[in-house]
Amino acid sequence: MGGGGQLTEPGEPGSGRDDGVYTWEEVQRHCNRNDQWMVIDRKVYNTTQWAKRHPGGFRVIGHYAGEDATEAFAAFHPDLKSVKKFLKPLLIGELAATEPSHDRNKNAAVIEDFNTLRDQLETKGFFRAQPLFFCLQLGQILVLDALAWLIIWIWGTSWTLTFLCSVILAIAQTQAGWLQHDFGHLSVFKKTSWNHLLHKFVMGHLKGVSANWWNHRHFQHHAKPNVFSKDPDVNMLHLFVVGATQPVEYGIKKIKFLPYHHQHKYFLLVGPPLLIPAYFHVMIIYTVLWRRDWVDLAWIISYYIRFLCCYVPMYGVFGSIALICFVRCLESHWFVWVTQMNHLPMDIDHEKHRDWVTMQLQSTCNIETSLFNDWFTGHLNFQIEHHLFPRMPRHNYHLVAPMVHALCEKHGIPYQVKTMWRGLVDVIRSLKTSGDLWLDAYLHK
Repeated sequence: MGGGGQLTEPGEPGSGRDDGVYTWEEVQRHCNRNDQWMVIDRKVYNTTQWAKRHPGGFRVIGHYAGEDATEAFAAFHPDLKSVKKFLKPLLIGELAATEPSHDRNKNAAVIEDFNTLRDQLETKGFFRAQPLFFCLQLGQILVLDALAWLIIWIWGTSWTLTFLCSVILAIAQTQAGWLQHDFGHLSVFKKTSWNHLLHKFVMGHLKGVSANWWNHRHFQHHAKPNVFSKDPDVNMLHLFVVGATQPVEYGIKKIKFLPYHHQHKYFLLVGPPLLIPAYFHVMIIYTVLWRRDWVDLAWIISYYIRFLCCYVPMYGVFGSIALICFVRCLESHWFVWVTQMNHLPMDIDHEKHRDWVTMQLQSTCNIETSLFNDWFTGHLNFQIEHHLFPRMPRHNYHLVAPMVHALCEKHGIPYQVKTMWRGLVDVIRSLKTSGDLWLDAYLHK
C-alpha cells in the first residue's frame, strides 16, 4: 500500500482501495519515511515523494504521516486555497463516510470551537499586521547596531566601553531574533515572498544565521511541541533528561552519560552560555553545507563581512572574533531563559496524538504581560496564543488572550500564566525534578 513511496491514484495498484475510500486504520499504516499519507479536511494525500520539496522541510511532513494534519495545515498556511493547489496531484482519495473527521484521541468539540474562534479572529482582522509596529522593531535594531559601533569609534576600546558595546550588540541581536521570528511565521506581510525576503535579510544579514535552517527546525517545534523525536527543542543530546517519562526510561535502562541528578546545576554552565555560540553555529554551518544552501550562505557571509569591516580596524581580527563570541554568549543566555521558561517545565512526552489546542496548551504556558516583559520576550510571553495562532502578528496576542482563556475554561483545559520570576525558577526546578526521577529509577528499578 502506498507503492513504497510512489504516488498512487485511486484505482491504481498499490493505492490500497479501488474506490479511493479509506478508513483511519488504513491511513495510519502509512506512517514511515518511505511511505507517508496524511489527511486534510477528510481528503487523503500521499506526500511521500513531495515531502522533500516541502518549503517547511520534509521532517515536519513526516511528523504527521498517518495522521490528520488539518489543524496544523490551517495554522501554518496563510492562503489555504492557493496551497491546496499543490495538494491536488497528491490526492489519492478520502475518508469513508462512516469514519470520524478526527483520528485517535482528538476532542471534536474542542476542535469545532477552536475553528470557530479562528474564523472569528480572521474576520475581525486579528491576523492583519500593523506596519508601523514592525518598522519600529527594525528601527530599534538598526539604531542599536549603529550606537554600539559609534561608542567604540568615538570613545575608544577600553574594557568598560567594550563591555557596553557588547551589551548593546546583544540587545540588538536578541531583538533581531524576535523580529526574524515574525517574518519566519509569515505574520508581517500579506505576500509570502516579502516575508521570506525580509526573513533572509534579518536572519542572514543582521544576525548571520541561516533562515532555512531556522524554518525547518522551528516548524517542527510548532507542529509537535515537547514531543520526543519530533520536536528538536527537546532533543537534549543526552546532556539532560527532561519531563517525567524520559528520566525514568533512562534510569531503568541504566543510561548514565552524565550525573543527571546534578543537571540543574551544570545546566547553568552548559545551556545558556553555549547553545547559540557553540551548538547552533555548528548545526548552521553543517546544515548549510550539507544542503548546499548557497543563498543562505551568501547572506551569512554578508553579515560577517559587515561586522569585521566595522570592528577589525579597532580591535584587529582576533579581537573582533572575541567580541562576537562574547556577544553570542550574552545573546544565548537571554534566548535560552526566555524560550525554556515557556516549555521546559510543561508536559514533555512521546506522541499522544492530541488535538491542536490540547497539545499546545499542555506543552506551553504564558508569562505575565507588562511593557518590559513584552519587549524582553518579543511578546513570546504570550506563548500560548503564539502556538495556537503562529501566523498572528504578536501585537495582537494580548487582545486574543482573553478569548483563548475562555475557550480553555469551557473545555477544562489548563491555561497557565506565571510571573517572570516563577517562569525562570521553574526551569531549574523542572530539571531538578527530572534528575531526581532519573536517580530513583537508576538506583531502584
